[in-house]
Amino acid sequence: MRILITGGSGFIGQALCPVLLDQGHQVMVVSRRPQRAAKHLPHDVEFRASVAECVDFQPEVIINLAGEPIANRRWSEARKAELLESRVRTTDALVALAKTLDQKPKVLISGSAVGFYGDCGSETVTEDSEPGTGFAHELCAQWEAAARQATPYVDRLCVIRIGLVLDQPGGLLDRMVPPFRMGLGGRMGSGKQCMPWIHRQDMVRIIDWLINHPSADGVFNASAPNPVDNATFSKALARHLNRPAMFPAPSWVLKTAFGEMSELMLEGACMVPQKLLDAGFDFIYPELDQALADIVER
Repeated sequence: MRILITGGSGFIGQALCPVLLDQGHQVMVVSRRPQRAAKHLPHDVEFRASVAECVDFQPEVIINLAGEPIANRRWSEARKAELLESRVRTTDALVALAKTLDQKPKVLISGSAVGFYGDCGSETVTEDSEPGTGFAHELCAQWEAAARQATPYVDRLCVIRIGLVLDQPGGLLDRMVPPFRMGLGGRMGSGKQCMPWIHRQDMVRIIDWLINHPSADGVFNASAPNPVDNATFSKALARHLNRPAMFPAPSWVLKTAFGEMSELMLEGACMVPQKLLDAGFDFIYPELDQALADIVER
């Protein structure tokens, strides 16, 4: 099939594109910097500088992963506007593209995140749970609302609320592993906040599964079936690195250092992928110890 990906040179896309190519699909990635993106992807990937240039490709599948990184700078009002605009603008462009295609795409798989649910404490969260509050929720809610505008122009719309994606190099672990290796790691805040995580390999497999299951539609939580709290995560990472986890980061320190963005570190939701489990999706890494063992040993 002809598969169009926005955000294809990002952390998930770098693992996804080779899998799709190996399956015989044509893959086109939208990137404002095609030459830079090409350094991270197989040479068989095609590139366009904008969604509007993809009409001739006539994609049968669209995967929307584009968006400015949410955790690399403090959330000033200007930065929050950038984060929102980068997601909604690209999604709006994909809706406009879908309107012009000769045939409806079989599926649009559009990104979102666990932040949709806000801070839910220890409450288990499924796709049917009520949304939360805060900027992370608003960001996800508007991103999802933009994607829903594509419903008349695609056969299926799948929204994936993605947890913390684990692998290396890249991603969350690239920021966490160095201090832990130096013996300076520990829980953040109380450590009670839930961390719904997923191995990048399972994340790619979920997207592939959604492409190939015509009955899959609607919202899907994309995380492993066994979320853990931050204290448990920190201890597990330290154990796999053979280091202690003795240096907690107090909440006030994180709030002072990161401002409003500290909610990403101090809040959480025990999100579980109920719809995927009900549909029989089989996770390779359902437990955190399995995932960390694979990543750290590699």
